[in-house]
Amino acid sequence: MKNNIIIFPTDTVYGIGCPLFDLESTKRIFEIKKRPLNKPLAVLCYNLAQIEEICIVNEKAKALINKFLPGPVTFILEAKEEVKNKINLKTIGVRIPNSKIALNILKEKGPMSTTSVNDSGQKPLDEYDDIVLNYKELVAKIYPKEEMSSSISSTVIDLTTDEIKVLREGQITLKMIEDYLSNL
Repeated sequence: MKNNIIIFPTDTVYGIGCPLFDLESTKRIFEIKKRPLNKPLAVLCYNLAQIEEICIVNEKAKALINKFLPGPVTFILEAKEEVKNKINLKTIGVRIPNSKIALNILKEKGPMSTTSVNDSGQKPLDEYDDIVLNYKELVAKIYPKEEMSSSISSTVIDLTTDEIKVLREGQITLKMIEDYLSNL
């Protein structure tokens, strides 16, 4: 196998990813996508337990994770100290996808550094045939889609400070987050 990089469907867009601590494959994903190194990859996880293995999860974050995940939202959390040292990142954007295929992969392989399938700055590719045509020689495996996805990238919410910041809005809005928190 040339690397540990796979392409698989999620509930939003197709992802290209590798196991979180495989730094060589992570570096290769940046090269494949022509992605700037200062733009970190998200980490997809199977469940809250996997998130808690790599991130510091306070009560507010736990409540939001339990309410909105699995689903199309990425929460940026502070990385645990031992994880910071291994991957050289202070924060991690984590998400649990609402996709059987993705969840099965994450259950088997553990947390995976992942991003959309495309050249950086371009629209994500979401058609299996287009992805195979462009990426089959670059990755170990490409999984076909078995269920519908939204084709809309996830909402990204920074939870590293007291103020909740939406960095990218998708299907989950800041108002939905604020409304939920105000009812706790």
